[in-house]
Amino acid sequence: MSDKIPSKLLELDDLAVHFHVGSALKGGVKTLKAVDGVSLEVKPGECLGLVGESGCGKSTLALSIMGLQPPTRGNIRLNGHELSARDRMETARTVQMVFQDPYASLNPRQTVRRTLADPLRIHGITNKTEVEHRVMDMMAKVGLRADRADRYPHEFSGGQRQRIGIARALILQPKLVICDEPVSALDVSIRAQIINLLLELKDEMGLAYILISHDLGVVEHVSDRVAVMYLGRIVEQGGWQEIFEDPRHPYTRALIAAIPDPFHRADAKVARAKAHGEIASALNPPPGCHFNPRCPMKANRCISEMPALEAVAEGHRAACHFRNSAA
Repeated sequence: MSDKIPSKLLELDDLAVHFHVGSALKGGVKTLKAVDGVSLEVKPGECLGLVGESGCGKSTLALSIMGLQPPTRGNIRLNGHELSARDRMETARTVQMVFQDPYASLNPRQTVRRTLADPLRIHGITNKTEVEHRVMDMMAKVGLRADRADRYPHEFSGGQRQRIGIARALILQPKLVICDEPVSALDVSIRAQIINLLLELKDEMGLAYILISHDLGVVEHVSDRVAVMYLGRIVEQGGWQEIFEDPRHPYTRALIAAIPDPFHRADAKVARAKAHGEIASALNPPPGCHFNPRCPMKANRCISEMPALEAVAEGHRAACHFRNSAA
């Protein structure tokens, strides 16, 4: 087997996750397209920001990558291997996840020591000295004192609990970590500490991240590239600078326009970019471009024809019929 590092750590090809909801006796069965034809890639050592409103399919996509939600169609490749052909345990050694709520994601009956040691034992590391060394080393890496190893989750603050969650995700030395809203449940004063910790560990351990967030300020600070998701589809993706300085999809512009402005500047361009109305149901998405009911640029073509995700510039793509038009 070659030791050559693959150029793409993760590849998603036309990935879809559909759910059948309802009953044949009560209105019929409908298809909920939580993820509908997503193609993405993550390179070793990079951070991909995945943004979009609640209900757009971000977390379902993450569960599919983790191997916890079987896809309806499409392919997932990790290190060049099909996910469906890999052992679940091997997948867990490659991909791990940091969850939104650090308290709900931890077992309240397990100490920090056991929380970190159990994954090692499950994956065949049974030497007590090695397990103890790796547990202590990982606690130090995330900024937790060794004398707190035998405490329980309720004895820690929210920020400390998230550090435990990060340590648990990294104890198996994965290559890819999915961070699902990792700071949204924390106090504002703690968020910067956790984000800086994630960045330090990324460099120290050579990690790649998928950062799922609705906070574009966090995404801009952390991400190398950004993918924007709406109703199960990627509507724009590119380098963080292109996305934030030259967004080409109206939905991306709306997300950026919604970032709070501490100076309360009145900007007509920003006002025009803001989306109106609520995100549609994935059970009954609008025809054509799914964003068209909320789009200030809507034309007849947008209602009748779904736009493809096509290039605006090198590495920058948008799924909009007017992607080459000025904002």
